[in-house]
Amino acid sequence: MMQVTADSKGTAMSDLTATFTVDATPQEAYEAINDVRSWWGHHIAGPTDQVGAEWYYLVPDIHYSKQLVKELVPGERVVWEFTDGYLDFIADKKEWIGTTGRFEIVPDGGQTRVTFTHEGLARGDECFDVCFDAWTHYITVSLKGRIESGEGTIRTQDEDKAAVGR
Repeated sequence: MMQVTADSKGTAMSDLTATFTVDATPQEAYEAINDVRSWWGHHIAGPTDQVGAEWYYLVPDIHYSKQLVKELVPGERVVWEFTDGYLDFIADKKEWIGTTGRFEIVPDGGQTRVTFTHEGLARGDECFDVCFDAWTHYITVSLKGRIESGEGTIRTQDEDKAAVGR
């Protein structure tokens, strides 16, 4: 699902957004989000659950990103800043640098709604289509499954290569 937001000057922009609702408590969702290796990938180094910590995600020959954990509010919010990165499949290899990943967790009628927004990654950006496909899988399938069953659905490297047309 796309969400239209406005920047600090009031200019409309589209950030990549994915939302799902799950039968779990906000705290259970928060804990699953912070267990990034269980739903995004095993090629992660560094702590993902401490404010100020830096961690790295790698899909060899396709994607590297470095995240700074900016905010952790138990049962409510997780915020990462993408401080470095390399996307091998587009011309602007550094497109994610300076963008933000934000998870908002809210109670919703006995369930919990999780909204992930990759702030600063807009529809017109070169990686948008591939990143939209990847984030939609990792958020609405893998993370949701991790919250519901304890297991995420992490793509294989061959699946990642197919997604970028290799």
